[in-house]
Amino acid sequence: MDSRFSRSLSSDDRAISRRRGSVRGGGGTEITGSAGIGDRDRDGASCVITTDSEGRRIARQSSHVQSIELRTYVFLDSLQPQLAAYMGTVSQGFLPIPGDACLWLEVSPGMAVHRVTDIALKASTVRLGQMVVERAFGSIAMYHRDQSNVLHSGEVVLEAIGSSIDRRSRCEVTWTEIIRAITPDHAVLINRLNRRGSMIQAGMSMFILETEPAGYVLMAANEAEKASNITVVDVKAVGAFGRLTLAGKEGDVEEAASAAMRAVAHING
Repeated sequence: MDSRFSRSLSSDDRAISRRRGSVRGGGGTEITGSAGIGDRDRDGASCVITTDSEGRRIARQSSHVQSIELRTYVFLDSLQPQLAAYMGTVSQGFLPIPGDACLWLEVSPGMAVHRVTDIALKASTVRLGQMVVERAFGSIAMYHRDQSNVLHSGEVVLEAIGSSIDRRSRCEVTWTEIIRAITPDHAVLINRLNRRGSMIQAGMSMFILETEPAGYVLMAANEAEKASNITVVDVKAVGAFGRLTLAGKEGDVEEAASAAMRAVAHING
């Protein structure tokens, strides 16, 4: 045998030995494993194949998800008829039905709501009713007849973003008031501004509530409707501030206002 050929084989053997456990190709793909090449041939042991660019992308994506801020986490065990109807008038997706469980999430920054939506919808069979993407904040509403489905999606989202319910933003009440025996002119202007809810009539009393973040007014509205015979006039749950307007007889409005404020206090508790 040619001595040059013999020396070449020896060199190759030494190179193979050095590359056992780790082989890097010219394309930047690294193959790693605990077994040597001979062991893999004999045992069929698997190895992990990743590219440098793929690894960096996965790490960057995980970092972005973990940086999402949870502003609002509102679970409504049973949507009341008026609130469900109101939410249906602003819903771009599946319409809510009275009695459905609902989860409202608000996150920051606004574009992060797409990642949160993807995680939630893949976690269970919840239906997406609304998704609002703003510059600073993003919000989604999910519905299902089964409360456990809604709660499971919420838990998966919290785990994915590394957060928890007790780390959501506190509910700050920026304004609350009851106005009694509203005048006809005032009633007409309110009705012209709010076309999605029921109308307020002259002589009714009116309860108004403003919160920050916005989504917390949904819990206030739902608990108020549970507690009293009132009319839902306006529920704005997106934007920098949430606004709730309820109307009815004076005693009913006072009872609804008390229920709404208890719901807000429960959020912070």
